[in-house]
Amino acid sequence: MYKEILSAIAIVLTFVAFYPYIRSIMRDETKPHVFSWVIWGTTTFVVFLAQLDGGGGVGAWPIGVSGSITLFVAIIAYIKRADVTVTRMDWLFFVSALSSLPFWYLTSDPLWAVIILTTVDVLGFGPTVRKSYSQPYSESLTFFAIFTVRNLMVILALENYSMTTVLFPATVAAACIALMVMMAYRRRTLVR
Repeated sequence: MYKEILSAIAIVLTFVAFYPYIRSIMRDETKPHVFSWVIWGTTTFVVFLAQLDGGGGVGAWPIGVSGSITLFVAIIAYIKRADVTVTRMDWLFFVSALSSLPFWYLTSDPLWAVIILTTVDVLGFGPTVRKSYSQPYSESLTFFAIFTVRNLMVILALENYSMTTVLFPATVAAACIALMVMMAYRRRTLVR
């Protein structure tokens, strides 16, 4: 019962993070980078499937919910033309991410799938880091803070602790923290 409660809390935190984020996109206050969100949505949902295969149980469900909503954010970002600018570096991140996905099929091992997809997901941060460095107010610090806490709850809710089940949420939490630190630093330096 304890794991189910933690999983439910993580799912609630997913909705708590996404609701204002989606609302801010609709109001043109937040301009997410479409490439990042496509990469994150795809990899997150496939990691959810790999975690289920690796015995993650109810702790994997928040990742599945997040993957679905993340793909929805990518669609909204594209429709709203939030940030559809594409640089050569963005293409490099995007192509690197997509070229890594077939390895999951080839390995058929959930651990290798999670390692590869976690790497792909981290690459998905590339366009957002590039954009947020020059436009540090274009993303929500609160959103990434909630996602950090959500990923910690996911780890606690896992029914089986292994590299297959823990690697993705731990790495995404660390990437969110790094992005928040960079955005906070850039916001402070721009004020001066």
